[in-house]
Amino acid sequence: MTVDPLADVPAERSVLSHEVIHAGKVFDLVGDVVDLGASQVLREYVAHPGAVAVIALDEDDRVLLLSQYRHPVRSVLWEPPAGLLDVDGEDPVAAAARELAEEADLRAGSWWKLVEVYTTPGGSNEHIVVFLARDLAPVADDERFARADEEADMVPRWVPLDEAVAAVLGGRIHSPTAVAGVLAAAAARAAGWSTLVPVVP
Repeated sequence: MTVDPLADVPAERSVLSHEVIHAGKVFDLVGDVVDLGASQVLREYVAHPGAVAVIALDEDDRVLLLSQYRHPVRSVLWEPPAGLLDVDGEDPVAAAARELAEEADLRAGSWWKLVEVYTTPGGSNEHIVVFLARDLAPVADDERFARADEEADMVPRWVPLDEAVAAVLGGRIHSPTAVAGVLAAAAARAAGWSTLVPVVP
């Protein structure tokens, strides 16, 4: 008996109508009337441009996490460098390299795609690609990005990967990019990094 590999299946349902309920600065709230065959349903969700995140590991397998205030959850979260796919036509790994430079003042010589997640598929179409970055070097002082708003107060912390895994499993870290990225990096390391495919920014 043949068993197909476990995988999500892209599937389109007919959208009978689409309405922008609220056009926001970054995200929109939209409503679709969807034909499910046996019924037609209204589904409201946040329309999101997508995002990238970077698990940056140094030569000692320490992961870089940044503290950032997230107002919707009224918390300062530990997260990897990350950002929106808000530049038209920009390749995700190029966006990840840009975010690593802007948020962490780092460049990476080696890149791999690590994991992809839908953060809240019941209420948003947000799709995040998490990359692994190694062979790190600092951005030159005169090329560094001027951070503002919540990003101005970010504090970097280098954490041994095993310690980060323990923080995730102990319920002390909640950011989806940190949770998925840290656990995926630990799983890839356990497999001798053989599961990863290199990419070029």
